[in-house]
Amino acid sequence: MLLSMTTAMAAHGSVTQEIYGLTPAGTEVDLYTLRSEGIEAKIITFGARVVSIKTADRDGTMANVVLGYSALDGYLADTTYFGAIVGRYGNRIALGKFSIDGHQYQVPVNNNANSLHGGTVGFDKLVWQARAIADGVEMTLVSKDGDQGYPGTLTVHVRYTVHNRALRIDYSVSTDKATVVNLTNHSYFNLAGGGQGTILGDELTLPADKYTPVDAGLIPTGVLAPVEGTPFDFRKATVIGARIHDDNEQLKIAGGYDHNWVLRGRNGEVKTAGRVYDPVSGRVLTVTTTEPGVQFYSGNFLDGTKFGKAAEGHAKNSGLCLETQHFPDSPNHPGFPTTELKPGETRHSTTTFTFSTQAK
Repeated sequence: MLLSMTTAMAAHGSVTQEIYGLTPAGTEVDLYTLRSEGIEAKIITFGARVVSIKTADRDGTMANVVLGYSALDGYLADTTYFGAIVGRYGNRIALGKFSIDGHQYQVPVNNNANSLHGGTVGFDKLVWQARAIADGVEMTLVSKDGDQGYPGTLTVHVRYTVHNRALRIDYSVSTDKATVVNLTNHSYFNLAGGGQGTILGDELTLPADKYTPVDAGLIPTGVLAPVEGTPFDFRKATVIGARIHDDNEQLKIAGGYDHNWVLRGRNGEVKTAGRVYDPVSGRVLTVTTTEPGVQFYSGNFLDGTKFGKAAEGHAKNSGLCLETQHFPDSPNHPGFPTTELKPGETRHSTTTFTFSTQAK
């Protein structure tokens, strides 16, 4: 009954639902498969994760272009946030501390001395509620006041929809108490398909004139530095591996690229966040967003560790992330776009991943 209902709701494609597995606590995790012309996306309720996106190469061959695991146990054990919606605060907060209206809050420190992606039990480790919608699925999570030390009961709706070779993510958040929030999707893309090789030969374009340099803990210094004359200049299509090993202090700190770029255009307006081209397969990924920044991460900390019964792992640089976002550690940098959310406000944002091909 549910399968027929979800399929019938899709105006341009199909949406189906099935059981994906059970958590150790016995909670059911569901898998939603979204299909439309030229694209198939699979989303699970554990972490509201993207577990597969299939799209065609220049020869028309379909393949999965995101990294992940073949079963739930891989995601339960995973420490690299594959495909997840991360929050309540995606990226880093220095020392896990911030203040709102003169009151200081402490959230869990889980990345050296800092808080990363919401803390020790972030949104990536929770089972979301889901319902089928036209062309997609809506994931809902209610994070109670004090969850991971964050103030306010936060209600989150994330909608995944597919249409015309694109996966669109619409975020909507509201709170009953002033808080900070920064949500993003943490998918690792490998446009070769099937997790083949590295992303170092891909050509990347980032339409940003500035980026936010970081300290030794990968926390922004507060400076908006020009990309001109640095390995961070991707304003024209550049092979990712061309400068990743340059004698540059920022690259050494991160072991490659793991930085926030300041996107052109106003916060809230749709803008291009990045474009990736894999010359071998011909696949192209174009990312658009209403967010002010994008974190380009070149998979530096992937180390081949194997997870789950299938013992699946991913090597360094085997995938890249383009995490559309507000800037890291924004609560501690008044000059950055604010991530504070007040009662009575509802914040909306949209990010779209569009796939195409390019001839040789």
